[in-house]
Amino acid sequence: MSRMPALFISHGSPELALRPTPAHRFLTGLAADLPRPKAILTVSAHWETTEPAVNVGAAPATVYDFGGFDPRLRQIVYRAPGAPDLAERAAAMIEAAGLTVTRDASNGWDHGVWVPLHLAYPAADIPVAQLSIQPQRTPAHHYALGQALAALRDDGVLIAASGALTHNLRAFRGQPVDALVPEWVEGFRQWMADRLAAGDHAALLDYRRQAPFATENHPEDEHLLPLYVALGTSREGEPVRRIHASVEHGVIAMDVYRFG
Repeated sequence: MSRMPALFISHGSPELALRPTPAHRFLTGLAADLPRPKAILTVSAHWETTEPAVNVGAAPATVYDFGGFDPRLRQIVYRAPGAPDLAERAAAMIEAAGLTVTRDASNGWDHGVWVPLHLAYPAADIPVAQLSIQPQRTPAHHYALGQALAALRDDGVLIAASGALTHNLRAFRGQPVDALVPEWVEGFRQWMADRLAAGDHAALLDYRRQAPFATENHPEDEHLLPLYVALGTSREGEPVRRIHASVEHGVIAMDVYRFG
């Protein structure tokens, strides 16, 4: 089997599952442009732990970790099987890299997992495992997690990291979905696109100091940290492409990147 790509998906609002925005339409067609994976390892900005954790459950529940959105969202149940064997293998690879990891059989799939997978793989027939993020740790830590897990891509595993290219929810003040994009959002998006295309991992790991408008777009790191796991799985010289680019409400970048 050829090497699977890794993805960074900006998942936006939970209502991405319902609203026919450009990002919604892109994700519904995403699987057609990818090799079919044997399993999917997800990394969501919404499962936060002190140390890396993997979900070893055989049938994780769909978690509605939000309030105030369209009630129809709670009618969506993503019934893909868990992937405990993949989760155990991922844990062993992380431990082999000298990092601590825990196993969790009770955690369900948050909306950072099930919303994009519900759109891309609606049949829910591919096993799914999940890796947590550590919001108090650095991009370099998450990059190291990706490096530890990179070999999974050679065995038919799709790494699907789910977060947000921009995530300053305080800047959302009821703008329409097609609102104009301010300079502080576009400047950051373009810097990330340029550095990713150039393979400039050093600059990306130092984005807090080097990227324009870093603090404005990410008051905290957590929604960008999954990108670094995907980046860590990439090999030198491997192409990185922005395969979708859109912005919702002027400030929520929905960009999607493919590594490999």
